[in-house]
Amino acid sequence: MELLLRYLPGFRMNEYLIDTPELKMTQLDFFIRLLVIAGIGFLIGFEREYAAKKSSEESFAGVRTFIFLTTLGLLGGLLYSLVSPWLLAIVFVAVVTLIAVSYWATSRKGDIGGTTEIAAIIAFVLGLITYFGYIEESLIITVGMVVVLSSKIRLHKAIGSITPDEMFDFIRFVVMAVLIFPFLPNENYGPYHVLNPHDIGLVVLLISGIGFIGYMLMKFLGSGRGILFTGIIGGLISSTAVTWVFSRKSKAEPELSTHCATAILAASAIMIIRIIVLVFIFNKEIFGVLYLPLAFVAAVAVAACLYYFSRTRKNVVMASDIQRNSPLQLRSALLFGLLYTIIILLVSFSSDRFGDEGILIASGISGITDIDAITISVSRLGGQSIPVDLAQFAILIAAVSNTLVKMGIGIWAGSVQLRLKIIAGFGVVILAAAVAYFLIAAGYF
Repeated sequence: MELLLRYLPGFRMNEYLIDTPELKMTQLDFFIRLLVIAGIGFLIGFEREYAAKKSSEESFAGVRTFIFLTTLGLLGGLLYSLVSPWLLAIVFVAVVTLIAVSYWATSRKGDIGGTTEIAAIIAFVLGLITYFGYIEESLIITVGMVVVLSSKIRLHKAIGSITPDEMFDFIRFVVMAVLIFPFLPNENYGPYHVLNPHDIGLVVLLISGIGFIGYMLMKFLGSGRGILFTGIIGGLISSTAVTWVFSRKSKAEPELSTHCATAILAASAIMIIRIIVLVFIFNKEIFGVLYLPLAFVAAVAVAACLYYFSRTRKNVVMASDIQRNSPLQLRSALLFGLLYTIIILLVSFSSDRFGDEGILIASGISGITDIDAITISVSRLGGQSIPVDLAQFAILIAAVSNTLVKMGIGIWAGSVQLRLKIIAGFGVVILAAAVAYFLIAAGYF
C-alpha cells in the first residue's frame, strides 16, 4: 500500500497535512482514516439497507448515505482543524436537521421508529472521532452497533418472553447495585477486625449477579443445545448441583453416562475458572502467583471433558433439572453472604488459635459445602491477617475438597458406567492439583 501511494501524483506519505499542538496527521494517516470511515459507513449502511429490504420498509439511508455521513464527520473534523471550529458545528447542525426532516417525513407515514436516524447521527460522530485518531474505539463501537442493529427480532422476542417476576428481580438487582451497595461503609468491624460491610455487600452482589446471569442464559440460550452446553452454563451457578442432577440422570438412563460425565466435568472446569476470576477480583497479589497453577488444573479438566465429549455417539438434547425459585436468588445470595462472614471469622479464628494448620483445615471443611465463599474469604485475608503463600495453599485445598465431594456424589448417585468415568476424570484433575501444589511449594510459581 505504501509503495503504491508513493507513486501517486502529489502524494507525500510523510508530509504533514495537519500540524497543530492538538493533532498531527500525515497524508498517509489521512488516507488510512478515510478508508476506515468508508468501511464503517459501509458496514452500518449495509445492515440498514438489508434490514429495510427484508422488512419491505422504506429507509432514508442505505450504504451510500452512511458512507457519506461518516465522510462528513471526517470532513467536519478537517474543517475544525484547518479553518474554524464553528464550521464543524454548522456541519453537525446541518446533518441533524437533515435527519430530523427525514424522521418527520417517515413518521407521517406511520413509521415512528428512529433506529436508522439515531444510527445516522452515530455514524457522523464515528467519522469525526476517527479523524481525531480514535480508530480502535470507533471500530469497536461500529461492531457493537451492527450487532445490536441486526438483533432486532431476537431482542424483541427475548424481551417479550420476560416474565413480570424476572423484570421485578432485574429492578431489584439494579437497586441493590446502584442505591444500596455504594453507600455501605468501607471499614472493618467486629472480631479480629475483618468484617467489612462493603466487602460483604460486594460478595452478595456478585453472587446474586452470577445467579441472575446464569438464569437468563439458560432461559434465552436454552439447555437444549446439548449436554455440554448445559454443564457449562450450570457450572456458572453450582457445579455441585450439576453433579447431583446428572449423576441421578445417569442412573435413570445409563446409556447417557458419557454425556453426563461430560456435563459434570464441564461444570467442574467452569468452577476452577470461577476461582481464578474471584481471586483476580479480590486479591491481585495471590492471582499473580496462583493463576498459572489453576489454569493448568482447569486445562486438565477441560481436556477430560472434551475427551468424554468426543466419545459421545450422538448429541443427545436434554433439559436441565436444575430449578430456581427466583432468577435473582436474593435469599441464596444473602445466605451466601452469611456463609462468607462465618467462614472469614472461622479462618481468622483458626489462624489465631491453631496457626497455619487451622486455616488449611478450615479451607478443607468449607470446600465441602461451597468453593466460592472460602475463595473470597481467603483472598480477602491474604497478605493481611494471613500470609499470601498460605492463602494460595488454602484455595487449592478447598478446590480439591470440593472436587472430592463431587466425586463422591457421582460414585454414590450415578450409574456404574458413570462411576468409572467420574473416578478417571476427577482423578486426573486431583492429580493436576497435586502437581500444582508441589510446584508452588517448590517455588516454581
